[in-house]
Amino acid sequence: MTNQTAPARRRTQSLTQEVIQEITELIRSQNLVCGDKLPTESELIERMKVSRTVIREAISHLQACGVIETRHGIGSFVREQKPTLNLTISPDSLETIHDIIHVMELRQSLESAAAGIAALRRTDDDLDIIQKNLDAFQAALHAQENTADIDFEFHLAIANATKNKYFTNFMSSLGQTVIPRTRIKMQVNSQEVIQQYLHRVHQEHVEIFRAIESQNPLLASSAMQMHLNNSVYRLKSSLRERC
Repeated sequence: MTNQTAPARRRTQSLTQEVIQEITELIRSQNLVCGDKLPTESELIERMKVSRTVIREAISHLQACGVIETRHGIGSFVREQKPTLNLTISPDSLETIHDIIHVMELRQSLESAAAGIAALRRTDDDLDIIQKNLDAFQAALHAQENTADIDFEFHLAIANATKNKYFTNFMSSLGQTVIPRTRIKMQVNSQEVIQQYLHRVHQEHVEIFRAIESQNPLLASSAMQMHLNNSVYRLKSSLRERC
């Protein structure tokens, strides 16, 4: 890996996800191969212009996915890459609202199951991460700032809480594709209406969190299903308005 300074990023996805994709691409292109040692945290921070927390989250994700292994006191190394089922859905393939609705329908099954499993397996650390996400979403709402990054991190945190790498892999592969409002323009220009919509999204997130916190898998699954049902309904309403 060279020490060239990485170009400034546009915030079209979470910083953690961007770092994951950069390291993964280095492995895919064989700039890093099995047995190679990753640069140190400090070197990655300097190269990618992100915080130590972002680097650690990315490394933790890549460990969970079996892409790298970390040897205490030595560093992180690329593992042998075995062929896997490709569940990647390219954002470029989502050209219409119909495409987005189809992905949402897939998510209804997968994420409802993930929420139920997360309720059974979540740790206190998982709850802390989700709670901080909820707080960040609410703060962004009050400041009328972009909430898409935070929205994605909420769903990714629940996938991580399942302790099942395949849920995490699927959500990570989608990135901000999971957030419909990043793929289409909302049909209203009123900031008040947009804020009302985002407040409903936030409340739905809170209900999912409470179910996971109480370790109630049926309620968690139901809350996630309702949240995604509402998203599909909003998309279909947008589609009807365009007709």
